[in-house]
Amino acid sequence: MTKDKETRNMGWNFDNSYSRLPQSFFSSHNPIPVRSPKMVILNHPLAAALGLKEEPLESDEGVEVLAGNRIPGGAFPLAQAYAGHQFGHFTMLGDGRAVLIGEQITPSGERFDIQLKGPGRTPYSRGGDGRAALGPMLREYIISEAMHALGIPTTRSLAVVTTGEIVYRETELPGAILTRVAASHLRVGTFQYVANWGTVEDVRTLADYALKRHFPEVEHDENRFLSLLKQVIKRQASLITKWQLVGFIHGVMNTDNMTVSGETIDYGPCAFMDSYDPATVFSSIDRQGRYAYGNQPPIGVWNLARFAETLLPLLHENQDQAIELAQDALSQFTDLYKRNWLAGMRGKLGIFNEEEGDESLFEDLLSVMQKNRADFTNTFRALTLGKPEDTVLSDDQAFAQWLKRWQERRGRQQEPEASSYELMRSSNPSVIPRNHRVEEALEAAVKREDYSVVERLLEVLAKPYAYDPEKADYCQLPEASARPYRTFCGT
Repeated sequence: MTKDKETRNMGWNFDNSYSRLPQSFFSSHNPIPVRSPKMVILNHPLAAALGLKEEPLESDEGVEVLAGNRIPGGAFPLAQAYAGHQFGHFTMLGDGRAVLIGEQITPSGERFDIQLKGPGRTPYSRGGDGRAALGPMLREYIISEAMHALGIPTTRSLAVVTTGEIVYRETELPGAILTRVAASHLRVGTFQYVANWGTVEDVRTLADYALKRHFPEVEHDENRFLSLLKQVIKRQASLITKWQLVGFIHGVMNTDNMTVSGETIDYGPCAFMDSYDPATVFSSIDRQGRYAYGNQPPIGVWNLARFAETLLPLLHENQDQAIELAQDALSQFTDLYKRNWLAGMRGKLGIFNEEEGDESLFEDLLSVMQKNRADFTNTFRALTLGKPEDTVLSDDQAFAQWLKRWQERRGRQQEPEASSYELMRSSNPSVIPRNHRVEEALEAAVKREDYSVVERLLEVLAKPYAYDPEKADYCQLPEASARPYRTFCGT
């Protein structure tokens, strides 16, 4: 397959810095062409931000690019090598069903990875077919764009195209390819791969690359690799806090699914919590609850410890001192997370200043919510609307006592009540990707080729903090079911 120079009129402007790293970090690899690609959905605002021209991108030639049938001029397709702890067990991995086409340089000078997900087997496929089904690709599109609208760092989705081919899982499913956009695909698992199968100099090369690409402000620090570790810890503490504050459950927090950039990546068995319960798990493969909602912060620390281990030879020539430096840096995660969480909860409850008893105020609300199986999002939505009586908590005496404490707490700040509610509106989403709404949209698309349900859902999720009455249907809970909701990786 040759590179197509004519595709430059689509706005592609590639550089390929990752391809200039040691060749052991990746394998040059072209996507495997598909039979008859067809555009399902294109992210027009994202395309414009990337400097891409929408009309050429939606043409037959543009769809051929998004399907991997044509390689844009200036691209350097490759599959990245990485490793990872999957449910605590270390293994060699790599892009088994993804190909990095290149790094798009936007009109503003930003750099983003453009990756095709589902374009066929790669050297890292390990027996898999390298393909993807339509449902999981649309799911990633929906959830990643919802996360972006919520203000949570995330990879994004540029497009989904169907392939005209069938993929075989438990049943026959329509094939599809997702175009994923990321600040980079550097993972904790990338560092684990290089540390285990490369040299110390290889790790140094990768660390310097990560610094230059994501943390240029600290790349000239006296101990730049310690600064790298601290920056990644800081970003992950911020990211995981944001997950917790909206009830998002990633579902598969393996080390290969933790980015150095601090973006959420890999929307496999993820979902949003309905009834508040820290033990909530949706993933069908997480039978022990390792990645339950309440475990996400400690798992974040565990993953970061694995990252720190790869950097030990760079932190200090004396191993004991290197370990001490790493442990000191890792110990900051808990304080960073707690400060972020307290600040976030203050926003969700319209509190501007700090008081010593705030943490117990917040924890007591969550406790009564858990006892009553109150919906996480709708409870804060009702409080934001000044209608606590609309929650299942209204008959609970403990909640009545809590409301009184909350009102007294807000009364001890200088800001008026109107400002408090305005803060709550900007902190509490009115709508989230309700699991039953996502499934409804996917079923319409996969079974009936009706994409209008997906499009309407995306339209609603694009403005999650807008309290519009016409969005009320998207705030409704699913009908009661004897079977718990389960998600699957979709690989």
